[in-house]
Amino acid sequence: MLIEYFSAMNPIVSALLATLFTWFMTALGAGLVFFFKTINRKVLDSMLGFAAGVMIAASYWSLLAPAIEMAEESDWPSWIPATSGFLMGGAFLWLIDKLLPHLHPGFPKEEAEGVSTSWRRSILLVLAILGQTTFQAVLIQVLVNAAVLILAFIPGTRAAFGQR
Repeated sequence: MLIEYFSAMNPIVSALLATLFTWFMTALGAGLVFFFKTINRKVLDSMLGFAAGVMIAASYWSLLAPAIEMAEESDWPSWIPATSGFLMGGAFLWLIDKLLPHLHPGFPKEEAEGVSTSWRRSILLVLAILGQTTFQAVLIQVLVNAAVLILAFIPGTRAAFGQR
């Protein structure tokens, strides 16, 4: 019944509802911070471990598996695009960790990592979160859009990728 209801729905309305649902669930999970002053370190470590596992699974099923599948249709060995993308993503995160000023939760401001700055503690904590997620998502979007533009507008590249 529910699947039939969403299948018959306008795709734009369906996308809007899906976006609002994911936003609401994210806000609900993030809103839990208002109910706890402190959190047990083991609970925090468990939550971080679970989040890391979810992100690894999401990156595999959304990025690595499609890259391997697309590479199998080309003349390249299927592991090259996925491996190079995975290593470039890791190098990017390492570079962001070294350059972007940030502070890990529970550490004093004097132990901030990255480039030295006089920014407040709250800004450093926010950058620790945003630097590891938002910048990576933006980089992925830029690379995908660049690939689409290259395929669409540079003569000869479509044939090189097996497209007409």
